[in-house]
Amino acid sequence: MKISFDLDDTIISTTKFSLEKESFWSKIIGAERIRFGTIRLFKELKAKNHKIYVYTTSYRSKIKIKLMFLSYGIPIDFVVNQQLHERRVRKKGKNISKFPPEFGIDIHIDDSLGVEMEGKKFGFKTIIISTDDENWINNVLEKIEKTL
Repeated sequence: MKISFDLDDTIISTTKFSLEKESFWSKIIGAERIRFGTIRLFKELKAKNHKIYVYTTSYRSKIKIKLMFLSYGIPIDFVVNQQLHERRVRKKGKNISKFPPEFGIDIHIDDSLGVEMEGKKFGFKTIIISTDDENWINNVLEKIEKTL
């Protein structure tokens, strides 16, 4: 299964949730810190042969995003940033913030209720997690299992 994650306020924030300890490599390259539990979650998903995608509306470069996760020891399979989204989705006349089916994504994980509404309207699966959900890893894993 291809599973995508939003970045801002889902995996990255400096104020909304606890963060993973910086790795040696993340310090060296100046990577943004990621939400506590991301490493464990991504490793568990990879162990179950899921593909990990990032789908963000930010203009961060794909290389910067891939290096950030790699610096924490969790390679990701594909990045959809705003530039790619605009080329592939907006070019087709769809006025939507995210459209995972365009990239073969089976389920998208985000913090935005607006993305959840778009999922219902445009027919894609979402898991919405709150920034204050301390059990977010287990909640994500349980919801993914239910969709299999």
